[in-house]
Formats: sequence, structure tokens, C-alpha cells
Amino acid sequence: MLHKPDRMTAMKQLISQVKASFPLDQPDIFRCEPNNTCVGCPKKLLDLVDAEINYWEAAMAQGITPTLGDISRFAKMCTNVNRGLKRNNVPTQH
Repeated sequence: MLHKPDRMTAMKQLISQVKASFPLDQPDIFRCEPNNTCVGCPKKLLDLVDAEINYWEAAMAQGITPTLGDISRFAKMCTNVNRGLKRNNVPTQH
């Protein structure tokens, strides 16, 4: 029988998957189109994800354990951001 990870490990795994999937460190991807063809702002979406990652990395470093609800909300937010990025033709590894 497989052993499920604890909440700290699960959040760390989720964060590493998000970092590998989203272009968080490529600011040159995001340029506003002259005719405003964006559906939602990809830069703001990724800034939201980046802020959440920074928060949880700092919180876990201080010993704060995320709840299952925290992990679920973060995963859902990342799914929605991924959907928004696809609408704007921003490449992801997902």
C-alpha cells in the first residue's frame, strides 16, 4: 500500500510542480497587446501564484503546516491560473 505524504510534503511537492510548470521567471513573455486582446492579465495571474508560493515557503520555513484546505485552495487557484494562461496563449509545461 502506498504511503500518502504529510501536508508539508504535499505542499512542497505542489509548489515544485507549479514552479516547473509556470513561467514565473520569464518576464519578457508578458507584454500588453496594443489592441488589448488579453483575457485577464497573465502577468497579474502569475504574480498571484508567485506571491502564494513565497507566502507558503516562508510559512513552512517557520514551521507552519498547511491544512488540507490550504493545499486544495492553492491547487485550485493554480488550475484556474493555468486555464487563464492557456486562453492568452502563454506556454506552460502543464
